[in-house]
Amino acid sequence: MQIHQLQPKNKNQAKKRVGRGGKKGTYSGKGIKGQKARAGRKLEPIIRGSIKRYPKLRGYRFKKTDVKIAVLNLKEIEGKIQEGEVITPLLLIDKKIIEKQKGKVPIVRILGNGEVSQKLVFERCYLSKTAKEKVEKAGGKYVV
Repeated sequence: MQIHQLQPKNKNQAKKRVGRGGKKGTYSGKGIKGQKARAGRKLEPIIRGSIKRYPKLRGYRFKKTDVKIAVLNLKEIEGKIQEGEVITPLLLIDKKIIEKQKGKVPIVRILGNGEVSQKLVFERCYLSKTAKEKVEKAGGKYVV
C-alpha cells in the first residue's frame, strides 16, 4: 500500500447551510421570527446591557458613618471601676465593658438604671438626666 492509495474510513459529511430556503423547512432551521432568525443579526453585548440598566447617580455622595452608640447603665459600671478614675470610652474598652465597633471607638451613652456609691468622673460620654443626677449626688462630676 502506498500513500496515494490511502482513503478515509468515513465519508466527509456535507456542511449544512441553514437559512437559505430549500428543503430544510419553512424557517430553514432558525425558528420563528426574532433577532436570531434575521439575516446579519448582531446581538447586544450582555455586560453593556446590564450597565445601561443601572440608574445614573448624579451629584455628591458621602459615606455614612455607621458608628453606633454603645448604651450602658450605671449598674454595669459600678464595681468595675475604682474611685477617682476618669471614665472615658477608651477606659471602658480597656476594662472590656464595651467593644470597638468596626475598629472605631463608639459613642458612649450612659443611662441611670442602677445606683452609684463612689465618686465617678465622666469624660467624653453622654449621660441621661437621671444618670447625671445620681453621679452628682454621689459626689462625682460630668465633664463635657
